[in-house]
Amino acid sequence: MLQDSAGISHVHVDTWRSTYGGIIPEERLANLSYDRSQKMWERIISEAKGTTFLAEDDLGRVVGFAHCGPARNTKDFGGELYAIYVTREMQEKGIGRALTLSSAQDLRDRGYDSMLVWVLAQNPFKRFYESLGGEQVSTKDEEIGGKTLKELGYGWRNLDSLIARLKTQPK
Repeated sequence: MLQDSAGISHVHVDTWRSTYGGIIPEERLANLSYDRSQKMWERIISEAKGTTFLAEDDLGRVVGFAHCGPARNTKDFGGELYAIYVTREMQEKGIGRALTLSSAQDLRDRGYDSMLVWVLAQNPFKRFYESLGGEQVSTKDEEIGGKTLKELGYGWRNLDSLIARLKTQPK
């Protein structure tokens, strides 16, 4: 998995730039670095506190990833989807759903029965979580690049229901 950290970092940086333009200060987006992102993901993967899932294209290039584990800063949800990103050109192909399914199954297999994900309120892809039955359960302010942004917490109180939905709904 450490060998995939370069691919993960490219997806991470590229999707931040393509998704958060006009939301996160441009200086912060311009200062993103593949090298710093790779080092961060190497550390995250090495700590093994969560599970990382990859999506690759036909050439073996990383085109998406998800990272999940125990929920942070809440007792209301057992698991958390910490990050999920899919490159712009590979979106709307079911990759996000597959990564979410893998994450939800992993969390359930580790004994968690619920899941939370934090999403910037201005993120146009928040509708993805809504389409999967995620309920807005919380809000918080997050400072990114010197700007205070609102985050929405979407939760699923029953992972079995989310897993069933992901297996049966069309892309």
